[in-house]
Amino acid sequence: MIKETKKQMLMLAAIASIGLTAPAAYAQQVKDVVVDGKGEIPYVIDGRNVVARSGTGLCWRTGYWSPAAASTAMAGQFPAGCECDGDIVPKDKCVAPVAAATPAAAAPKPTADKVKLSADALFDFDKAVLKPEGRAKLDDLAAKSKQVKLEVILAVGHTDRLGSDAYNQKLSERRAAAVKTYLVSKGVEANRVYTEGKGEKQPVTGTKCNTVKNRKALIECLQPDRRVEVEVIGSK
Repeated sequence: MIKETKKQMLMLAAIASIGLTAPAAYAQQVKDVVVDGKGEIPYVIDGRNVVARSGTGLCWRTGYWSPAAASTAMAGQFPAGCECDGDIVPKDKCVAPVAAATPAAAAPKPTADKVKLSADALFDFDKAVLKPEGRAKLDDLAAKSKQVKLEVILAVGHTDRLGSDAYNQKLSERRAAAVKTYLVSKGVEANRVYTEGKGEKQPVTGTKCNTVKNRKALIECLQPDRRVEVEVIGSK
């Protein structure tokens, strides 16, 4: 009986040892991603500027995350997204350049040409159909995107605060999708355009419409919130 008890205790100790050492072994396999701490950081970081990870090694994203942000927030030589979102960030951004044998022309300078499309030129109240003025602005944007080495275009839709959160979220997504559809019809590659809806979470009118009681006047006052913001990332 004593021998059997000792045998069971040794087995339990071995199991506990495996349970304790497994996380440590996993931690050694995961590379710390240390961001530079400049600009908008799309991932949760600790006091050392190290990106926080889940138990399975996935990087925790913040509300500022977007494909563009993952490609531009730097972690040393490469963007943080190279480690955290390698399936989204362009592969050439995650590879060290090969040293040239002979002097070469200066490397292309990255550009982040942010364009905010006018709200009243894009959508009417409670609509996701592009107006003629909005199509004209997108024509100009599509032409400009062909003048750079395009990496990604991010279209983020927004709404005013009228209506439910759930409805406005869907409406903002439809507005962003309408912009993508139009850009693709103008020759922009579909896989270069990412869409996202922010609903009513990021108004630009602030509190200036809070005292407006008449509904028609309120709708007009909140017009700037009904917008799509388009960000073009590329190099010349």
